[in-house]
Amino acid sequence: MKKLNKIALFALSALTLVGCADLDTEPLGKTVTADQKEEVLAADPTRIEAGVTAICSNFTVYGAVGGEDQHNDFGYPAIMMLLDHRGTDLVSFNIGYNWFSYPLTYSDVQATNTGTYLIWNTLFNQIFTANAILGVLDPETEDPTTQFYLAQALAIRAFDYFNLVQVYQHTYVGHESALGIPLVTPENAAKVATEGIARSTVEKTYEFILDDINKAIELLEATDVERADKRYVSLDVAYGIRARINLVMNNWEAAYNDAQSAIKASGSKLMSMSAASKPGFIDIEDNAWMWGVLITEKDRVSTTGICNFPSHMGSFNYGYASVGAWRLINKKLFASIPESDVRRGWFLDTESNSVNLTKAQLNYVQNDVKCPPYTQVKYAAMNDEMGTDDNACDIPLMRIEEMYYIMYEAQAMNGDPAGAVTAFNKFINTYRDAEYLCEATTKEEVQEAIWNQRRIEFWGEGLSWFDIKRLNKGVNRLGGGFPETAVFNFDPNAPELILRIPYSEQQYNPLLENNETIAIPQPIPDETEE
Repeated sequence: MKKLNKIALFALSALTLVGCADLDTEPLGKTVTADQKEEVLAADPTRIEAGVTAICSNFTVYGAVGGEDQHNDFGYPAIMMLLDHRGTDLVSFNIGYNWFSYPLTYSDVQATNTGTYLIWNTLFNQIFTANAILGVLDPETEDPTTQFYLAQALAIRAFDYFNLVQVYQHTYVGHESALGIPLVTPENAAKVATEGIARSTVEKTYEFILDDINKAIELLEATDVERADKRYVSLDVAYGIRARINLVMNNWEAAYNDAQSAIKASGSKLMSMSAASKPGFIDIEDNAWMWGVLITEKDRVSTTGICNFPSHMGSFNYGYASVGAWRLINKKLFASIPESDVRRGWFLDTESNSVNLTKAQLNYVQNDVKCPPYTQVKYAAMNDEMGTDDNACDIPLMRIEEMYYIMYEAQAMNGDPAGAVTAFNKFINTYRDAEYLCEATTKEEVQEAIWNQRRIEFWGEGLSWFDIKRLNKGVNRLGGGFPETAVFNFDPNAPELILRIPYSEQQYNPLLENNETIAIPQPIPDETEE
């Protein structure tokens, strides 16, 4: 007998998840009535609460690929790093300590690569946990707490499918009829487990995503329940997710309105120039963070010591980066950052200096671990302790700054480039670079200027790949400082820019059509130094 494909296994687990979805059947498979469900929930509502918490916990699930042998398998933050490594702005060395060498060298294009399993399994784990919640709660409920729980499941399911469709297909505009993602719900889970499921089109996938996030926003607008912490989706975060979706779809007015609504609904505050002038980005309670991944010292990704985001990203703490797998900025991008911009100090210059660092921090990066030029010093160490092995650092998923960038881009693309430039200049002058001056006049020029600022602002935060895709930029690494094994120049529609669905899915799901099989690309000669 053939094994069930991963989707089928997840679908079955969604029907039997202990804590909430076990309400769907009795031990021998007898269907439980809606009234009986309500009785169980009334007797033990903590089951649903635990299920909702589990959705958020899945952001840091460890071992989604299979066991604890993969040191780059630490949840959504690993996906952020994987996708940033596929782009143009994050440079690293192709060495044994670099667990992200496969996206760096594009060996992840094959359906058997660990990277595609990491993305697929991590996000579908979360989707099926969300489905388990949605399968037992009344969508028409007027109970505020239940509305909040439903909103969590819907918003995060939308977030996951949105990420999946951008990874496994080209961008929305121009590819509406292309293959998107198999859409698994509580309603079709049993059929999925026995018959498989086909991929919906990109258009249908986005319709599904929008339907989910629209419902989540309606529920969050109706309830007065406040989230316990920033792991959970609040109203401003839901608006922010929808703003991202509308940006990709080129729904400019809707993207502007959603970003503006997110700003109005949020209690987050823009990071000041002073705050941006030193390492940070490790605390979910930061005023600028709208949404984040909360990591505690007891979480498995922390207790591993080195199987976590700070280990692979950080320059000040103990981990893979500090023994040679440094994360650097593209040297062309660094050269474009003026000295008047506080973000220039987020990276070491050609002499391994940064005006943002204290004497102790400089001594550590220059003498103790000998960071090469262009190494990131954006991310701080826990308690500013140099060389610490305490890697329980939180990771940002959404910052309030992003909403302003979306708002200005959408304003320009919707026919008001002059107004967008005026507002954008004031924004950058106040918070990042007092001497910045954007002189773009056309909407396309404004969009380009904003994208260049986004590349700097959100470096290493898992957004750069999605920008490359939606803006049809392609991947041009020439002259960026990449190792010779990782120099590529792909056009926007190159097959290398979408991943293959994991081999096991194609093998055991008879209805699944995978993306075109391609060979691992060969690097090209780099630009010569002048």
